[in-house]
Amino acid sequence: MLSLAQRIVRPAGLARVDREKWVATALVWGLVVLLALALGLPLLFILCKSVLTMNGDFAGLDNFAEVLDSRGLMRAAGNSLLLSLTVSAIVVPLAFAFAWALCRSQAWGRGLFRQIALLPLLAPSLMPAISLVYLFGNQGLLKSWLHGGSIYGFWGVALGEAFYTFPYAVMILSAALAAADARLFEASRAMGAGPLRQFLTITLPGARYGLVSSALVVFTLVMTDFGVPKVVGGDCNVLAVEAFKQVVGQQNFPRGAVVGLMLLLPAVLSFFIERVLSRRQQAALTARAVLYAPAPDIRRDAAATLMLLLISLPLLAMLGMGVAASFIHYWPYNMSFTLAHYGFDDVDGGGWTAYCNSLQMAAATALIGCALVFLGAYACEKLKAAPLGRGLLRFFAMLPMAVPGLVLGLGYVFFFNHPDNPLNFLYGGMALMVVCTVAHFYTTAHLTVATALNQLDGEFEAVAASLKVPFWTTLRRVTLPVCLPALLDVARFLFVSAMTTLSALIFIISPASSLAAVAIVTMDDAGDTAAAAAMSTLIVVTSAIASLLILWLERVLARRHQYWRGV
Repeated sequence: MLSLAQRIVRPAGLARVDREKWVATALVWGLVVLLALALGLPLLFILCKSVLTMNGDFAGLDNFAEVLDSRGLMRAAGNSLLLSLTVSAIVVPLAFAFAWALCRSQAWGRGLFRQIALLPLLAPSLMPAISLVYLFGNQGLLKSWLHGGSIYGFWGVALGEAFYTFPYAVMILSAALAAADARLFEASRAMGAGPLRQFLTITLPGARYGLVSSALVVFTLVMTDFGVPKVVGGDCNVLAVEAFKQVVGQQNFPRGAVVGLMLLLPAVLSFFIERVLSRRQQAALTARAVLYAPAPDIRRDAAATLMLLLISLPLLAMLGMGVAASFIHYWPYNMSFTLAHYGFDDVDGGGWTAYCNSLQMAAATALIGCALVFLGAYACEKLKAAPLGRGLLRFFAMLPMAVPGLVLGLGYVFFFNHPDNPLNFLYGGMALMVVCTVAHFYTTAHLTVATALNQLDGEFEAVAASLKVPFWTTLRRVTLPVCLPALLDVARFLFVSAMTTLSALIFIISPASSLAAVAIVTMDDAGDTAAAAAMSTLIVVTSAIASLLILWLERVLARRHQYWRGV
């Protein structure tokens, strides 16, 4: 027989548990609906649009056959494939050499060189193309180096894409080379193996997953990039530019959808190849491993420093040329200093309003994106309610990794611009651009927060449950403060990405809500290349300042955390 107190407490406890489960279930399915609207349905509409005629009738595979019979589109596909392979062959070895010098040597100034390698992340993809025009264009500073050739075309695009993709490859390969077991090197030296043999038998095999992953990332980025080929492509047409022409220029939505699916295919294949390889990858460091730390070696370190310097110089030259061009009065006839090119209201592109819009969009993306990503990762990793919903949430969280920004932007055109869609009013507005940007970069942000959550002991939730503390209280008092450094990293990533991204937003922009990155395209098309360089410089400076501010905030929080632990 239950006592009176037990009969009173037990229903109250059950009511609390039921309410907590209901709130958790509602949170999971609410996030699923949001991600389905932001990711699933736009991609589904691309597939639907590809099998319809211009009038909306069912066309089957006729649109695919028409694209395959088009010599221009097939030539663009061939150029995109060849460019992706060429840039991968250039960037991956250089990035591997750079990462090796950073991780496996005592080269001087490694911290500085690491920051130089990451500088292209702060710039829009059009900036290297503009720099190439000033360096090797018809009036370029180094035009004589081409011996009568032209920067406009295949090799111009390849050089611009190499600058754009280099930091991504360096980050992946640095992570692959940072983890190494010192015992392997000691055993090889004991067996008489020299540095070259150690490199071939230990370093290269240990980094093979990083090499393949970096090659796949570079390949996909080049295949889907719009900015560089738009500026210096010349007669080298590519699929990304062709998709823009079909949708915006010719209003041929079915053909644009087919081209979008063609761009999606290599990204999806790369994603599945990476997944298969990750399952076969063995841990580089076991529980008994000794982390490898390179001993000083004057000859190796000097050679590594020289290699870092030689690779960094072209990066600095590309970025520096774009910045310098924004302050030159009239290249190359009047090289005097001027700020006239920063008068954006005097040229096409939206003026200073476009820059202010980008600031607002980037700030909103960072704030809303952090909240959405944190709740999504928490629901996946910590909640036990709605197993099916959490499975769908994980699927949608990983989906953007396999979807290029240009394809996602196409999906937004077809889905949100549909006249029967009740969300049609969002099209062309700032809110939709924020949603698109968060969706585009969701996977990287989700994995960052999920990693931080998995480092938090599950005992916190277990103890809270035993004390009948609701999960949202534990979330607010424990989980959120512990994960705050990871959230600041996500905020920095989302802000910089929102300032520099172009491909995902080029289709859904409107004259009333122009952005800085899109304004660069408009200025370049109008012949205002110096103004485009000025806007690119402004984006770089803004991204750098935001990154430094967030980094300063992270250090302040870290010092406070250490202080309270000491107390």
